[in-house]
Amino acid sequence: MIEAAEFVEAARAHGFDWYAGVPCSFLTPFINYVLQDESLHYVSAANEGDAVALIAGVALGAAQGEGKGAVRRRGIAMMQNSGLGNAVSPLTSLTWTFRLPQLLIVTWRGQPGVADEPQHALMGPITPQMLDTMEIPWELFPTQSDAIGPALERATEYMDRTGRPYALVMQKGSVAPYKLKRTGLSGVRAAGERASVARFDGERVSRHDALERVIARTPKESTVVLASTGFCGRELYAIDDRENQLYLVGSMGCVTPMALGLALSRPDLTVVALDGDGAALMRMGAFATLGAYGPSNLLHLLLDNGAHESTGGQATVSRGVDFASIASACGYAIALDGDDIGVIDRLFAADAPEGARFARLSIGTGTPADLPRPKITPEDVRARLQRHIGER
Repeated sequence: MIEAAEFVEAARAHGFDWYAGVPCSFLTPFINYVLQDESLHYVSAANEGDAVALIAGVALGAAQGEGKGAVRRRGIAMMQNSGLGNAVSPLTSLTWTFRLPQLLIVTWRGQPGVADEPQHALMGPITPQMLDTMEIPWELFPTQSDAIGPALERATEYMDRTGRPYALVMQKGSVAPYKLKRTGLSGVRAAGERASVARFDGERVSRHDALERVIARTPKESTVVLASTGFCGRELYAIDDRENQLYLVGSMGCVTPMALGLALSRPDLTVVALDGDGAALMRMGAFATLGAYGPSNLLHLLLDNGAHESTGGQATVSRGVDFASIASACGYAIALDGDDIGVIDRLFAADAPEGARFARLSIGTGTPADLPRPKITPEDVRARLQRHIGER
């Protein structure tokens, strides 16, 4: 058994200062320790997949190059092994595809031979196979002080060499208890009067017109644009493939927690998350996380056409959802809604000294004929973006 401080401080020496996750009793000492230290960053995620996407955003902000943004920055996603189910999509189509490394600490509930609750009876035995299937190398979490350094060296060497995650699987009783000495969460905006939703009527525009307006408001030298999977990213690429843009090709719903990780770790950048209604509905818990932690350099623009258009135009239930009121209730500093393209201009021009900004723009369906897929690979678009923000 080790002390929480032994691992956390050794991890800090290796560049790990960002943590995100969902609590498990095995992880309690770590979370309690990190919460006591204002120089460490802990984000309480709505689910484990969001935690993985958020730390991927932190990794994206660890820019390549020699500029002032070129810093070594590492993050840790923590979860109970049952949460691997929630994290499969971002682990297989975000971190693996874009080569965005992170350390995973996965607790081993239901480990064979160790009595546990019935809900862990299947996940316990198959946890190693799940990690193997996702091509995530793993080892047991260190339980002796002299094993911590070598474990972190193996993890960081693999992460740096491959750009992919590495996991430490924590058994019961690996870490001594650490008492929680404070309540609340660091970095969370204080609850106050909720933003009033401002609504604007007008003539509904196409996604193409909306994306052209976004491009006009996002200068390359100071802004990063992360586009949701599907036609949103493909159409943005077709209009203008710029080095300050990244196009998700999977991990539906993960653009917002990823943008949050980037915005928190790189306050020098304005980060724009281009979302879709289907993606937003898939991970609505992210609204609460962005409302609580979102900084003023984060803009969340939801383009709502009421359809899963890239898969054939099947309707979503978004027409019955008031996304702007949800954003307001979750703590966003600004909440706009409408079908007037001027909503985009108001989103960028809004004065929000504290907190993330949100706008939902209702758009029409329809996509240009022969819409191309990006010819630049996900790895290359990520590396290009990191070089770009590292030169600032």
